[in-house]
Amino acid sequence: MSERIHKVLARAGLGSRRAVERWITERQVRVNGNVVEPGAAVDLDDRVTVRGRRYRVVAPQRRAPRWLRYHKPEGQVTTRHDPEGRPTVFEALPRMPAGAGRWISLGRLDVNTTGLMLFTDDGDLAHALTHPSTQVEREYAVRVRGSVTPETLERLTAGILLDDGEARFDRVTDGGGQGANHWYHVILHEGRRNEVRRIWEAVGCQVARLTRIRFGPVTLPRHLRAGRFEDLPPAEADALTRLAGGAQRAEGLGLEPDAGRKGPRPGGGRPRTPPRKRRR
Repeated sequence: MSERIHKVLARAGLGSRRAVERWITERQVRVNGNVVEPGAAVDLDDRVTVRGRRYRVVAPQRRAPRWLRYHKPEGQVTTRHDPEGRPTVFEALPRMPAGAGRWISLGRLDVNTTGLMLFTDDGDLAHALTHPSTQVEREYAVRVRGSVTPETLERLTAGILLDDGEARFDRVTDGGGQGANHWYHVILHEGRRNEVRRIWEAVGCQVARLTRIRFGPVTLPRHLRAGRFEDLPPAEADALTRLAGGAQRAEGLGLEPDAGRKGPRPGGGRPRTPPRKRRR
């Protein structure tokens, strides 16, 4: 059986599909020693080198994905590396075993937004749950400054034209508070950049605090303090997998570390050992 390489690498948790496709374009992925092109396929026992690390393609394996729930504090960025040197959410997560892939986030939060983030080691599930077609609900608690009238609330759910298209909240509910400390809960089913803030700003309100409290069936529990993580309970992990269609999807090819064997040179053949010099 064969399968497209970007799916295999993403499923193994080496990176998102977008990241894998970029590595292929940058010629950082080889199969059996040869640089691959976008759309290339791999088969059982192929040797794959990804950014210098070697793997072997193995038969489909049923493996329960690992899920983490993290309470992001203000001031952390959600990229792996920040050119400004700011702390990242990935620095707070547990290290993955050697050769076991890496954590992949389900969407991002901007540096000033706090709350729930989810991470998994299964790239296919992360891709499915963040794809617009899955329509996963996100719920936020928002403290706003400005006048919020019944007409304002109607505009928020009717639809507002932003610079990247129309946007709206599915629901807006009163979260309590008075004056400058008034909270609202908003629900939407997509994750465009700074979308919640931009929608409120479009109706003349400024977001003073923004916290994500739910992603699909998973909520942010009160006991999870900012900067802490925990493994998701099996019931919530299974609910996410079902939401992504994981119960129905076929298991695909997998990867295992291949550190003990050097891959063939580009073009085939075994690596050559330089001849020894004779002593005179």
